[in-house]
Amino acid sequence: MTRPDYIEFQDRSIPKAYLITFRCYGTWLHGDERGSVDRRHYNRYGEAKITPDVEMEAKKAKLLKHEPFYLGAAERQVVESAIREVCSVREYVLFGHHVRTEHAHIVVNNACKPERMMDSFKAYSTRALRNAGLIGPEAKPWSRHGSTRYLWSDEHIAKAVEYVINGQGGELPEFD
Repeated sequence: MTRPDYIEFQDRSIPKAYLITFRCYGTWLHGDERGSVDRRHYNRYGEAKITPDVEMEAKKAKLLKHEPFYLGAAERQVVESAIREVCSVREYVLFGHHVRTEHAHIVVNNACKPERMMDSFKAYSTRALRNAGLIGPEAKPWSRHGSTRYLWSDEHIAKAVEYVINGQGGELPEFD
Protein backbone atom coordinates (compact mmCIF):
# COMPACT_ATOMS: atom_id res chain seq x y z
CA MET A 1 0.00 0.00 0.00
CA THR A 2 1.39 3.42 -0.95
CA ARG A 3 1.09 6.46 1.23
CA PRO A 4 -1.02 9.39 -0.08
CA ASP A 5 1.93 11.79 0.18
CA TYR A 6 4.02 9.50 -2.03
CA ILE A 7 1.60 9.99 -4.93
CA GLU A 8 1.55 13.75 -4.36
CA PHE A 9 5.34 13.80 -4.31
CA GLN A 10 5.48 11.95 -7.62
CA ASP A 11 3.03 14.43 -9.17
CA ARG A 12 5.35 17.29 -8.19
CA SER A 13 8.71 15.65 -8.80
CA ILE A 14 9.02 16.91 -12.39
CA PRO A 15 7.84 20.43 -13.29
CA LYS A 16 5.40 20.74 -16.18
CA ALA A 17 7.04 23.97 -17.35
CA TYR A 18 9.18 26.91 -16.28
CA LEU A 19 8.76 30.65 -16.14
CA ILE A 20 12.16 31.99 -17.20
CA THR A 21 12.97 35.68 -16.81
CA PHE A 22 16.21 37.45 -17.67
CA ARG A 23 16.97 41.13 -17.42
CA CYS A 24 18.94 43.55 -19.53
CA TYR A 25 22.31 44.59 -18.18
CA GLY A 26 22.25 47.36 -15.59
CA THR A 27 18.48 47.92 -15.55
CA TRP A 28 17.69 46.74 -12.00
CA LEU A 29 20.44 47.28 -9.47
CA HIS A 30 20.56 46.40 -5.78
CA GLY A 31 18.93 49.23 -3.86
CA ASP A 32 16.37 49.91 -6.62
CA GLU A 33 12.98 51.11 -5.37
CA ARG A 34 11.38 47.88 -6.68
CA GLY A 35 13.50 45.83 -4.25
CA SER A 36 16.11 43.31 -5.32
CA VAL A 37 17.50 39.87 -4.61
CA ASP A 38 21.07 38.91 -3.74
CA ARG A 39 21.23 35.13 -3.60
CA ARG A 40 24.54 35.11 -1.73
CA HIS A 41 23.62 37.23 1.28
CA TYR A 42 19.91 38.02 1.25
CA ASN A 43 16.53 36.74 0.15
CA ARG A 44 16.39 33.20 1.37
CA TYR A 45 13.14 31.57 0.27
CA GLY A 46 10.17 33.35 1.86
CA GLU A 47 12.19 36.30 3.15
CA ALA A 48 11.78 39.92 2.11
CA LYS A 49 13.77 41.44 -0.76
CA ILE A 50 16.59 43.92 -0.21
CA THR A 51 14.92 47.18 0.74
CA PRO A 52 15.29 50.24 -1.48
CA ASP A 53 18.48 52.18 -0.80
CA VAL A 54 19.45 55.13 -3.01
CA GLU A 55 23.09 55.07 -1.83
CA MET A 56 23.46 51.34 -2.54
CA GLU A 57 21.93 51.79 -5.99
CA ALA A 58 24.35 54.65 -6.75
CA LYS A 59 27.32 52.52 -5.65
CA LYS A 60 26.19 49.65 -7.85
CA ALA A 61 25.69 52.03 -10.80
CA LYS A 62 29.31 53.18 -10.49
CA LEU A 63 30.44 49.54 -10.77
CA LEU A 64 28.76 49.02 -14.15
CA LYS A 65 31.24 48.22 -16.92
CA HIS A 66 29.09 49.99 -19.53
CA GLU A 67 25.79 51.82 -19.82
CA PRO A 68 22.58 49.95 -19.01
CA PHE A 69 21.12 48.18 -22.03
CA TYR A 70 17.50 48.71 -23.07
CA LEU A 71 15.57 46.94 -25.79
CA GLY A 72 13.91 49.22 -28.34
CA ALA A 73 11.23 48.02 -30.74
CA ALA A 74 13.73 46.55 -33.23
CA GLU A 75 15.70 44.80 -30.49
CA ARG A 76 12.54 43.35 -28.93
CA GLN A 77 11.46 41.95 -32.28
CA VAL A 78 14.87 40.31 -32.81
CA VAL A 79 14.84 38.80 -29.29
CA GLU A 80 11.30 37.46 -29.76
CA SER A 81 12.38 35.80 -33.01
CA ALA A 82 15.46 34.32 -31.31
CA ILE A 83 13.28 32.88 -28.52
CA ARG A 84 11.06 31.17 -31.10
CA GLU A 85 14.17 29.88 -32.92
CA VAL A 86 15.58 28.34 -29.73
CA CYS A 87 12.28 26.58 -29.11
CA SER A 88 12.16 25.27 -32.66
CA VAL A 89 15.77 24.09 -32.82
CA ARG A 90 15.82 22.56 -29.32
CA GLU A 91 12.24 21.28 -29.44
CA TYR A 92 11.07 23.27 -26.41
CA VAL A 93 7.32 23.73 -26.00
CA LEU A 94 6.68 27.48 -25.90
CA PHE A 95 3.53 28.40 -23.98
CA GLY A 96 4.06 32.16 -24.07
CA HIS A 97 6.69 34.88 -24.11
CA HIS A 98 6.92 38.63 -23.82
CA VAL A 99 9.96 40.81 -24.41
CA ARG A 100 9.92 44.16 -22.63
CA THR A 101 12.37 47.09 -22.71
CA GLU A 102 14.26 45.80 -19.65
CA HIS A 103 13.59 42.05 -19.55
CA ALA A 104 12.13 38.98 -21.22
CA HIS A 105 9.67 36.40 -19.85
CA ILE A 106 9.31 32.93 -21.33
CA VAL A 107 6.93 30.13 -20.29
CA VAL A 108 8.42 26.96 -21.70
CA ASN A 109 8.62 23.20 -21.20
CA ASN A 110 11.44 20.75 -21.79
CA ALA A 111 13.16 18.00 -19.85
CA CYS A 112 16.44 19.89 -19.41
CA LYS A 113 17.39 22.26 -16.61
CA PRO A 114 15.85 25.74 -16.83
CA GLU A 115 19.24 27.42 -16.33
CA ARG A 116 20.52 25.71 -19.48
CA MET A 117 17.40 26.82 -21.33
CA MET A 118 17.89 30.42 -20.13
CA ASP A 119 21.51 30.33 -21.31
CA SER A 120 20.31 29.25 -24.76
CA PHE A 121 17.74 32.05 -24.94
CA LYS A 122 20.36 34.63 -23.96
CA ALA A 123 23.01 33.28 -26.35
CA TYR A 124 20.69 33.05 -29.37
CA SER A 125 19.31 36.53 -28.59
CA THR A 126 22.78 38.05 -28.27
CA ARG A 127 23.93 36.50 -31.53
CA ALA A 128 20.76 37.66 -33.30
CA LEU A 129 21.18 41.22 -31.98
CA ARG A 130 24.79 41.25 -33.22
CA ASN A 131 23.86 39.81 -36.62
CA ALA A 132 21.17 42.49 -36.99
CA GLY A 133 23.75 45.19 -36.20
CA LEU A 134 21.83 46.29 -33.10
CA ILE A 135 24.72 45.71 -30.67
CA GLY A 136 28.47 45.63 -31.10
CA PRO A 137 30.68 42.53 -30.99
CA GLU A 138 31.76 43.14 -27.38
CA ALA A 139 28.38 44.19 -25.97
CA LYS A 140 26.92 42.16 -23.13
CA PRO A 141 23.18 42.87 -23.16
CA TRP A 142 22.07 40.60 -20.28
CA SER A 143 22.55 40.65 -16.54
CA ARG A 144 24.08 37.61 -14.90
CA HIS A 145 21.67 34.70 -14.44
CA GLY A 146 17.96 35.47 -14.06
CA SER A 147 14.90 33.81 -12.57
CA THR A 148 13.75 30.24 -13.15
CA ARG A 149 10.36 29.51 -11.59
CA TYR A 150 9.10 25.92 -11.60
CA LEU A 151 5.50 25.44 -12.72
CA TRP A 152 4.00 22.26 -11.28
CA SER A 153 0.48 22.16 -12.74
CA ASP A 154 -1.61 23.24 -15.71
CA GLU A 155 -3.06 25.94 -13.45
CA HIS A 156 0.44 27.29 -12.76
CA ILE A 157 1.19 27.33 -16.48
CA ALA A 158 -2.06 29.19 -17.20
CA LYS A 159 -1.29 31.77 -14.46
CA ALA A 160 2.24 32.25 -15.77
CA VAL A 161 1.06 32.72 -19.37
CA GLU A 162 -1.63 35.18 -18.22
CA TYR A 163 1.00 37.14 -16.28
CA VAL A 164 3.51 37.10 -19.15
CA ILE A 165 1.02 38.13 -21.82
CA ASN A 166 -1.40 40.41 -19.93
CA GLY A 167 -0.15 41.13 -16.43
CA GLN A 168 3.15 42.93 -16.70
CA GLY A 169 2.13 45.64 -14.28
CA GLY A 170 1.71 43.55 -11.13
CA GLU A 171 3.48 41.08 -8.91
CA LEU A 172 4.29 37.55 -10.03
CA PRO A 173 1.54 35.09 -9.10
CA GLU A 174 2.27 32.30 -6.60
CA PHE A 175 3.43 29.05 -8.19
CA ASP A 176 4.41 27.12 -5.06
